[in-house]
Amino acid sequence: MARERKFTDEHLFQETKELIIHDGYEAFTFSKLASRLKVSRGSIYKYYENKDELISEFLMYEMARFLSDFDKLNKTADFPTQFNELIDFIFTQSNIYGVLEIIGQIPAPTTKRALNNKSKISEYYISMYQQFEGFIELGRKEGVIKEHLPTAILLGMIFQIIAIPNHFNIPEKEWIGSIKEILSGGMFKHD
Repeated sequence: MARERKFTDEHLFQETKELIIHDGYEAFTFSKLASRLKVSRGSIYKYYENKDELISEFLMYEMARFLSDFDKLNKTADFPTQFNELIDFIFTQSNIYGVLEIIGQIPAPTTKRALNNKSKISEYYISMYQQFEGFIELGRKEGVIKEHLPTAILLGMIFQIIAIPNHFNIPEKEWIGSIKEILSGGMFKHD
């Protein structure tokens, strides 16, 4: 009779995320993860040949979760309403910034599974980009976004808002509201 697995995927991926965010990709080891899960390294090796397989599976999990939650946003409202929902959503999903950075740190896949995972991550990334690009195009179609502004810059600004440090501990609602105002209206007074 096979032994029952001592950890769930959710627990495994949560601990993986915390280790990667705290220590970085290079410092991540199965030993550290096993210690956090209170299992032996061998328990992890039963399911993953190396850290690239595990981390790529974790990234697929995170991207799939992000896209699933993103799909639940109201896509039938006008652009300003969708804009407000999107910015709120990005702040609730602030770990996606770290996930996107990790994707670029994975070296050339060393196993077929890691290669397949990296391919799937690329598909998720393209899907995410296309959906956000569609959001920008909606703003242009409704005449809210200036035509001459490159989509890449607008998307970069939207994604980078979660990386802006709140050194003065401005209350979150005020912080997010101010960012929305700057993104939508700029910082210059208009007569």
